[in-house]
Amino acid sequence: MVELDFDDALMWGLRGYVRRVTEELGLSGECSYVQAERPATAYLALEGRLPGFPDRDVALLWDEERGWSAAVETHSGEDVLVQAHFGPDVVPPPGAVARWVRGLFRGEHVPGPRSGAPRGEVTHLLAPYAAAALVPAQRGA
Repeated sequence: MVELDFDDALMWGLRGYVRRVTEELGLSGECSYVQAERPATAYLALEGRLPGFPDRDVALLWDEERGWSAAVETHSGEDVLVQAHFGPDVVPPPGAVARWVRGLFRGEHVPGPRSGAPRGEVTHLLAPYAAAALVPAQRGA
């Protein structure tokens, strides 16, 4: 059996986790990326528009210190504008993330501030999702 080092475990866990969130949202995942280099981050383009931003694309962002946030893209290529944070968990269940995103699109109130998880804990929390990164994507499920 091959031993995974800490960074490999983080990468596979994060890839699997983002994949599960993508599936819960009914997306293909074609417009997403995962960066496992520290600090680990993920980006997932969403379909639809947030209330108050009818002409801006929406992205779901994740980082190992703050967890998930929803942001709108700018027209000038600058950084995205964060509109909401999921909280307090850094690695909430994928179904909970999907429900939160759907609520944002309906204009529902967003959760309050979050607390960050220690770096080592993030890898541990992502570990159950590593296998999902290795299974072929299900289309139309």
